[in-house]
Amino acid sequence: MWMLDGWVCAFLLVLSWSVEVTDASGGDADPRYRGCVTQCQQTGCVGEICFSNCKFSSDGEFIDRPWYMQQGPLYLQWKKWDCQCDCRYYCMVDREKERESHNLGPVKYHGKWPFRRLYGMQEPASVAFSALNLAMHFHGWVSFFILIYYKLPLKDGKKAYYEYAGLWHAYGLLSLNSWFWSAVFHSRDVDLTEKLDYSSAVVLLGYSLILAILRTFSVRDEATRVMVAAPLIAFVTTHVMYINFYLLDYGWNMIVCIVMAVAQLSMWAVWAGSSKHPSRWKLWFVVFAGSLAMLLEIYDFPPYVGLFDAHAIWHATTIPLTYIWWSFIRDDAVFRTSNLVKKAT
Repeated sequence: MWMLDGWVCAFLLVLSWSVEVTDASGGDADPRYRGCVTQCQQTGCVGEICFSNCKFSSDGEFIDRPWYMQQGPLYLQWKKWDCQCDCRYYCMVDREKERESHNLGPVKYHGKWPFRRLYGMQEPASVAFSALNLAMHFHGWVSFFILIYYKLPLKDGKKAYYEYAGLWHAYGLLSLNSWFWSAVFHSRDVDLTEKLDYSSAVVLLGYSLILAILRTFSVRDEATRVMVAAPLIAFVTTHVMYINFYLLDYGWNMIVCIVMAVAQLSMWAVWAGSSKHPSRWKLWFVVFAGSLAMLLEIYDFPPYVGLFDAHAIWHATTIPLTYIWWSFIRDDAVFRTSNLVKKAT
């Protein structure tokens, strides 16, 4: 999540969160599906498929344990599911086969489209594209690091001329963290991974807002930077603690993310239009292409072959945009450094 990770990505995530909250899922309201799940939890089987993780006490009472409390190493249990999840998944598969036989389209179950599991992953395409975004950010951050400290001139103290180098390094690390938890969350949607994914996205969004303010307004003085960043850091920290330890309020989280996203979008757009930066076209391209990619989230559609839904394809579109965004960051470093070296000489 680069600039798109900041304002556009957060806005798209917010849209998907709001859809999950406000749009009741037709699949899990289906009496046949509900009956299938109830029967599975009583017998441990869906049709001829039975699950070893569906445990029953000596008096026949159902005992369901989360996947991470099952026997075996944690890294192996990650590929497995608890009884309730297996019951829901295979009942969903059977119900979707019935719907397909009657020429009916797929419906959502518990807020999600009917995805195919692959190697234990809940949404394999989104996992793969999130991992590719993480790799692209790593490439961008490393290439930026090499440019700053090995290709561009440095001050006597081996310090970079580019005033925003440290800020972009922190941004790269936060982006890697955000895409990592995005991959984990799409692999296994549980309460912990959901909160880590949402929290990472909010932290990156808040930091991206700070960075947008400092860069677009050319804030170079450390004291002024602290004054700008302190209230935003305090707000984001409070918000993350609120959604993690008090209430994961999707509506409030949506408002917070949209406000910060729109603020960043406005600042970058105005700056790109008013500055004479030689690489401003890259900024405009990311803005325009990111806006088009937003349509993928608005026009939600079921997954093709059970893997590629609108959200997964949006993850794919951010991969090339990430490359262009880091290219702009490197160009900005070269542009600012050349100007400062000329002034110093």
